[in-house]
Amino acid sequence: MTIESLKVPDLGGAEQVEVIEILVAAGDQVAAEESIIVLETDKATMEIPSPWDGTISAISIKVGDKLNEGDQYGEIETAAATEVDEVSTPQVDVEKVTAEKAQEPIPQSDIATKAIEPSATRIEIIPVPDLGGSDQVEVIELLVNVGEEVDAEQSVLTLETDKASMEIPAGKAGRIEKILLTLGDKVSVGDAMIELLVSERSSAASASKSVEQSSPSTKESVPVNAAKSSVAQTNSAQKAAAPVDDVKPSGKVHAGPAVRKLAREFGVDLSLVKGTGVRGRVTKDDVQHHVKSVLQNPTVSGSGIPKVAQIDFSKFGEVETLALNKIKLATAKNMTAAWLNAPQVTQFDQADITELEAFRKQINSAPTTEQKLSAVPFVMKALATAMKEFPQFNASLSADGKSIIYKKYLNIGVAVDTPNGLLVPVIRDVDKKSVTEIAQDLTDKAQKARAGKLGLADMQGGCLSVSSLGGIGGTAFTPIVNAPEVAILGLSRAEMKPVWNGSDFVPKLMLPLSLSYDHRVIDGAEAARFSQRLAILLGDIRHLIL
Repeated sequence: MTIESLKVPDLGGAEQVEVIEILVAAGDQVAAEESIIVLETDKATMEIPSPWDGTISAISIKVGDKLNEGDQYGEIETAAATEVDEVSTPQVDVEKVTAEKAQEPIPQSDIATKAIEPSATRIEIIPVPDLGGSDQVEVIELLVNVGEEVDAEQSVLTLETDKASMEIPAGKAGRIEKILLTLGDKVSVGDAMIELLVSERSSAASASKSVEQSSPSTKESVPVNAAKSSVAQTNSAQKAAAPVDDVKPSGKVHAGPAVRKLAREFGVDLSLVKGTGVRGRVTKDDVQHHVKSVLQNPTVSGSGIPKVAQIDFSKFGEVETLALNKIKLATAKNMTAAWLNAPQVTQFDQADITELEAFRKQINSAPTTEQKLSAVPFVMKALATAMKEFPQFNASLSADGKSIIYKKYLNIGVAVDTPNGLLVPVIRDVDKKSVTEIAQDLTDKAQKARAGKLGLADMQGGCLSVSSLGGIGGTAFTPIVNAPEVAILGLSRAEMKPVWNGSDFVPKLMLPLSLSYDHRVIDGAEAARFSQRLAILLGDIRHLIL
């Protein structure tokens, strides 16, 4: 076995070409000519193939890196060191092609003209320029509409081979009179693309530039060769128009350079955009529709939220920086998404658990009791009864926000404080279990959570969650709904209070309830009724057996 270096092939003089996608990982088996990475300039995307059959042993770059010809981007383990012939795409000497094109007269058949207004404007049929030797290249996107004004360098359509997509410029400034191609057409050099209404002045001004500006072989050679002029234009364009937000190119997305540039300007992650073009390709219209839907749809939140200012805290005194563990990172991500997407309200109430607490202590003090009971299993049992009476609390909103999904099962999650962070094991079929069974199940899963042995399946499928801070203290709080659930119940420390019974104040043990809910599914009156019903059930647990 031999370890070979994977290096960037000839890019036709292009420099600092950006990596927008990495298609393989260390350990992957690849065949000769199978694409490994994708590079992008302002006019084309280029897939770089493997020169050998073998196993990828290392990838030494990441998305966003800038590469030049000869740069090493990885290593491959091959059975033999003999490189497969004709793997790389034919290289084009850009300067030579440009010089030859400049010396050649433009054939009359290439640009047919018919006068519209003498010495004023005329219609020109613009042909497909040099494609670097490729024939029958498919049209996969039309970038302009009839009646649209374009300049000489503006792209009018996108072509695609098996290794690259190319945007073809108009070549002259004018107004689109007719588009002569449709999606799926196969074109070659010289085929008519568009009818363009041009003025004598603009025609004369662009004639001297038509050879070097109209051909993608002088801008982007297919599929790996890129021209020096393209890179210069790319750099100047990037300086002239900085993107609104620093959005990294999205991997595994089928989109052309112009579409990716538009996405960067709008601050759109292309992986979130549904492509309607050929083979799921993302078009400019798709990006624009996505932006419009984000602005119009209240369920799609988080766009345009200003970032918190970055501050160097060390200038105020000594600091220490510790990375968040995976549990805390996951909790932060989920809670942020839930808070941004769901309008949340908290209903506060109190339950008289005087008799419940007396019964609980009586059971725990019995010598035959094996499973000790806390107040939480009683609350979970009461919740299950209330959720059956109020099914909107045992539901979730559909992904499009237009319907409610009612669940026929009843699982309740309970937040558990662990050394590594907050975990929420789910107790299943709470409505079918006794209080003792619920307590046993909760004890087992809480122990697993604190020991770091809780599986992913143990934390999925919850219908509603309970967060109890009663063992720590506090009078009330506002727990965040654990989406896609629509409610969460917070429990604070029970406290003896004087309660008026109509004639006297009597001491009662009152349990504070904090019920947060998703206002898209549950309204305030429903939440108040649910909270009151829960308080009644806890006030007299005999209701739980009815």
